Amino acid sequence: MDLVSPELRGVNLGSWLLLERWMVPSLFEGLAATDETSFCAELGPAAAERLRAHWERWITREDFAWIAERGLNAVRIPFGHWIFGPDYPYHRAYGANPHPFVDGGIDVLDRAMDWAAEFGLRVMLDLHAAPGCQNGFDNGGILNVCEWHTQAEYREHTLSVLERMARRYRDHPALYAIECLNEPRWDVPTDYLKDFYTEAYARIRRHCPAERVAVVVHDGFRSFREYVGFLQAPVFRNVMFDLHRYQCFDRRDIDSDIFAHMAKAGGEWRDEADAIITGLGLPAICGEWSLGLDLRVVSLWAEGPFNHALEHMDAFEQDVANRGYAAAQLLTFEKYLGWFFWSYKTETTPAWCFRDCVERGWLPSQYGWLASEFG
Repeated sequence: MDLVSPELRGVNLGSWLLLERWMVPSLFEGLAATDETSFCAELGPAAAERLRAHWERWITREDFAWIAERGLNAVRIPFGHWIFGPDYPYHRAYGANPHPFVDGGIDVLDRAMDWAAEFGLRVMLDLHAAPGCQNGFDNGGILNVCEWHTQAEYREHTLSVLERMARRYRDHPALYAIECLNEPRWDVPTDYLKDFYTEAYARIRRHCPAERVAVVVHDGFRSFREYVGFLQAPVFRNVMFDLHRYQCFDRRDIDSDIFAHMAKAGGEWRDEADAIITGLGLPAICGEWSLGLDLRVVSLWAEGPFNHALEHMDAFEQDVANRGYAAAQLLTFEKYLGWFFWSYKTETTPAWCFRDCVERGWLPSQYGWLASEFG
């Protein structure tokens, strides 16, 4: 298929309203905590001051301006199920305090929505952590726990949060889409996930008409073919399919050289994009991707060995490799309705930091005419 100009070119605002230790290790300094749940549980009342200071400095109005100045037109904002305050169900990971999470995140999100509107950016609100954790990852709120699908109260709270988001921002000019759930794990039953997505669609549509707001569903780490015929028009309208693509978690990818990485991005992933576009019946986005190839950086608990394609290259070769890998991915993801780089900012590694990638020349500095730079 030929390249077309996608509707969305954006970045994720990761580790802001949902913490990931590998992205902001300074915030976790001196703590045993591995995720936002254990961060709040371990610090107790002291968590509020530390986390609210992080909210103020991690992403600012200047960052929204910088993003818009580069010609990007969208941001994906991850948040946890506790964002509205202490009405969430208890989990044993909370310990003695039934409501350990810090209040005030919704006020930060209100401000972010207004900044997005000011600079003409579209916002995809992304429920990144559900009660009981939907994937067992730190980004799901509780590391090594995946129980979201095992209790009815977890499901109901998730749906309630989505509906409250829809009600709160239904008239906000920056709201473009609401993502029902980030990365539910592959062993969450497909039928359960589909039933949840169907109900989530209904809850969001009570407040947000299809003409204004998209409903986004993640693939749940399974083939798009399991969703063929799902949430189709005319009954369901303005539904998007989200997939995330990385090459640093699977052993075969870790052992690949840079040529194999580029070939996969520009070949296998290109063919997948063509198949999804022609066969799924829903517009698709790549909601997360990066230049990261070193597993050690992103997963502090993964088992080695931690070899990767760039480890024996000099600085010049690494620059060339990063540019090539970036170009191969961008050309593929340009086929979709849009894409969001993960993430805008990290403390640890430029390969996962959009701003660093741009400043180092690995990614283009302007995106209003990206296709002419790479096409």
